Amino acid sequence: MRLAALALLVLAQPAFAEIHEVKMLNRGDSGPMVYEPAFLQIAPGDTVRFLSSQPGHNAASIDGMLPEGAQAFRSRLNQDFDLTLDVPGNYGIKCSPHYAMGMVMLIRVGGAPAVHLPDDLPKRARERLDAIIAAHP
Repeated sequence: MRLAALALLVLAQPAFAEIHEVKMLNRGDSGPMVYEPAFLQIAPGDTVRFLSSQPGHNAASIDGMLPEGAQAFRSRLNQDFDLTLDVPGNYGIKCSPHYAMGMVMLIRVGGAPAVHLPDDLPKRARERLDAIIAAHP
């Protein structure tokens, strides 16, 4: 009887959300002005921690690249930033000062539909997002 009660307690515990770390870099493995990693697949309720390991960067949502019901966001420059994502879908992320230089990433929360890219993306941002999407269909 005690064993059954213990098993129920263990099984009834909620799953713990994970914390995923993303570095904001002047130069990384894939070139200048990058997030590493440039793509994350996470579960609803997980947190993404953006690490300000080099000066001049932030993390902000890209207009037109948030799931319906998700809130737009923007971190402060040169500061670590925790972002908990509860709404399933695709989140486009940019570094505000380096957006035109292609400093973008994609976070997929849960099983998300195909990614739609806004028409007004800067050329380098579009190229990087196209490469990320092609590598993670």
